[in-house]
Amino acid sequence: MARTSTRSLWKGAITFGLVHIPIGLYSATQETDVDFDWLDRRTMDPVGYKRINKRTGREIAREDVVKGVEHGKGNYVVLSPEEIAEAYPRTTQTIEIEAFIDVDEVPFVYLEKPYFTAPINKGEKVYALLREALKDTGKAGLARVVIHNKQHLAVVLPCGPALVLNLLRWGGEIRSWDDLPLPKPGKAGIKDAELKMARHLIEDMSGKWNAAELRDEFHDAIMKLVDAKAKAGDTATVEPLEDAPDAQDSNVVDLTELLRRSLGGGRKAAAPKKEGGKAAAAKQPAGRAAKTAAKHAAPRKRAAPAAKRAAAKSPRTRRAA
Repeated sequence: MARTSTRSLWKGAITFGLVHIPIGLYSATQETDVDFDWLDRRTMDPVGYKRINKRTGREIAREDVVKGVEHGKGNYVVLSPEEIAEAYPRTTQTIEIEAFIDVDEVPFVYLEKPYFTAPINKGEKVYALLREALKDTGKAGLARVVIHNKQHLAVVLPCGPALVLNLLRWGGEIRSWDDLPLPKPGKAGIKDAELKMARHLIEDMSGKWNAAELRDEFHDAIMKLVDAKAKAGDTATVEPLEDAPDAQDSNVVDLTELLRRSLGGGRKAAAPKKEGGKAAAAKQPAGRAAKTAAKHAAPRKRAAPAAKRAAAKSPRTRRAA
């Protein structure tokens, strides 16, 4: 079981009728998915996502992104940030119980995400009163709550010493099973002997719920491998990122950085004898410095005769001479 989260995500109250129970909301779950980060295998730099126009393949600026809702095939209605903000439900900081229902009435398919609640501001007694009353009656409180500007349907129900707020999916979010090839309710041609054997098998395999034994095997296997490789020294250092370069200069900066790291791993370069060496390169603009570095890093090749003749005829070459 994951350790307790003591950081309150939300503070408000459970209310029904004239009852007001001040509570804090705490995360009841911890994701066990393995968090794989994207890295450039050449430099171990983090690789992020970009806003790409799917038609042109080009990156676009943040201010050029708008939000649209498809209304019919290929038709979109664009909504402004002000229109979207106006439609948001108003935050009330309350879990408003609208009715008490039997716990068995809530289908498991509607349960979405649980949160623990805990009393604050001397609300322990009334909190315990609601918890014990729900246990005695087998009821759950059907409620609405706004979290992060989004309205949720939820149930408040006892779980051990806590009252749990379990967010529910809305009725329109659950798909119908009407068109699935399901057998009709009832025995549907099942023989009594077959049903008896199935019951015996279920009884033989019956056990107790033990959450500690239910582990994400993929997560555990990956983390075991990661720990073993880390202990063996098989790690790569990712340097902290500086401010992201402008899109138009990104290729030049990336090339310069790659060349710098490549040259840094080789033998120590000889000290420049004239100002035309490293000192002159330092005074050049980034693009020219990158070309200079590439010129010194790559082995020099003799130009082909045809290339030399073409260069000699070029007007730019004659003017430079």
